[in-house]
Amino acid sequence: MEQFSELVKKRRSHRKFTAEKLTEEQIQTLMDTALMSPTGKSLHSCSFCVVENPDLIARLSQAKNAGSQFAAEAQCCIVVVGDPSISDVWIEDASAAAMSILYQVEDLGLGACWVQIRCRQDAEGRESESVVREILSLPENVRVVCFLAIGHKGMERKGQNLEKIEALKQEKVTRL
Repeated sequence: MEQFSELVKKRRSHRKFTAEKLTEEQIQTLMDTALMSPTGKSLHSCSFCVVENPDLIARLSQAKNAGSQFAAEAQCCIVVVGDPSISDVWIEDASAAAMSILYQVEDLGLGACWVQIRCRQDAEGRESESVVREILSLPENVRVVCFLAIGHKGMERKGQNLEKIEALKQEKVTRL
């Protein structure tokens, strides 16, 4: 395992993947990470749907009118859903879990990209959440926050631009 401070500098969104499948061990590690993510009041209001079926992945890649088509190349998509009846902070719980998964993906040497679903529409103007819910036969009581397109990196990307980060500190960080 890498030092977290180095992992953060390396992690970038990846939208190109090879055809190599993820191993069962990799998927289990990602799910362990998701389930260990922090949740409000330890209520665990989110759940995860691991999609490895290429036909379903292709359909998920069309759930938004733009910005999700690349996901058709992914070997796995993890759909992150929350249940508002369990916790009023279901969005935060789901977002924390998704970010934990993204860092775990990088630590495993894989690539991933967050695909926003909540508050988005497909090319026909349908609510993206409803489209994903229909594709995966998810219950009506859950809300789809995002899915993570995951696979072996199809290209390398440079790490974070540390000079830009230093400049952003002046604009985005207030110390009192």
